[in-house]
Amino acid sequence: MPEKELMNVNWNYPSNIQYGPGCIKNLPSLCASLNMTKVLIITDEGLKDFEFIKNIKSSLKNSAIFSDVKANPNGKNVTAGVKAYKQGQYDGIVCIGGGSALDAGKAIALMVGQDRPLWDFEDVGDNYLRVNTELMAPLIAVPTTAGTGSEVGRASVIVDDETDGTQHTKKIIFHANMLPEFVMLDPELTVALPPHITAATGVDAFVHAFEAYCAPGFHPMAEGIALKAMALIKDNLPLVFNDGQNIKARGNMLVASSMGATAFQKGLGGVHALAHPLGAMFDKHHGLLNAIILPYVVMANKSAISNKLPELNAILSIKHDDTGDYFDEFFTWLMDFRSRLNIPNTLADIGIKLDSKGADKIGELAILDAASGGNPIAFDANQYQTIFENAVNGKLEVHVNWI
Repeated sequence: MPEKELMNVNWNYPSNIQYGPGCIKNLPSLCASLNMTKVLIITDEGLKDFEFIKNIKSSLKNSAIFSDVKANPNGKNVTAGVKAYKQGQYDGIVCIGGGSALDAGKAIALMVGQDRPLWDFEDVGDNYLRVNTELMAPLIAVPTTAGTGSEVGRASVIVDDETDGTQHTKKIIFHANMLPEFVMLDPELTVALPPHITAATGVDAFVHAFEAYCAPGFHPMAEGIALKAMALIKDNLPLVFNDGQNIKARGNMLVASSMGATAFQKGLGGVHALAHPLGAMFDKHHGLLNAIILPYVVMANKSAISNKLPELNAILSIKHDDTGDYFDEFFTWLMDFRSRLNIPNTLADIGIKLDSKGADKIGELAILDAASGGNPIAFDANQYQTIFENAVNGKLEVHVNWI
């Protein structure tokens, strides 16, 4: 039996998942099952002219494409999408792309049924109770990168662009009904990803799983999913980085990405607490920021996470020397893993400097980010500022008193 047939399966956690090469052919029937007869396809400018997007549009009668979505989607993108949806009298949304398109699509699906501003639904307190769920648009998510896992998330990360550039912040918009009704994991849609995007998004997925695993609190289900996700990424990300046509490995990366995002309901941490404000302020790729910042936060968290590493190292098949240290062995592996994927070593390598406009505020913004609450150590603004400066300068250091 051909490998394609062997790989096509469905499951129902945490949403209705269709998985396998070519499964996108089932999209019209899934839309019909949700009574979607006139679909707004939400993607981004970089994808809208791809042949597979055109084929998807052709398969959905009366559909149209909305692609006014930035790499870090903002409130204006969501507002424009809501306007397009209402003016076209659409009755459902299919979001296709990376985390940007998926986050924008989920936020638009939420907002078409609301009469309050987007920011009234920020994930703070009981704001989710304000949502009118009856008028939300039905939603199907089709990821084309293996990184954010937004397809299985109940939230969108949207830049609040209603202030001046140095104050732009990413806000988490949340409601349980933002989880798409169907998710389609088709690895054939990811083969066109260039190596550098494959690497950045793949390490992003690893960060999701790693921070979830290390977050304080008791959630053994999330930890188990996180461990398996990291093992899949360790084995498959180098394969797809070197050979983008490896369908089996591409499929494993899509699954690992969804697993990482499922696991981080346990929590995220300092990597995301820094990446969110940096992405909002400098409009840099979220996955790349996470990939660069990761070792600096790992080093800063050393005293609080070392007890988690014997199990993780075993899962990752990191050889342990009886006279060695689990943290040092993990850190050596991590730095080698990033190097093999050509991840830049510092934020300065991608143009973020200490004298960049607003850089002095990064520590203050990090502690305000929701992800900071899941970090193993409750860093203050000065400590986050120090980690940021280390990530700019390439300074890896342990602060033994940071706990």
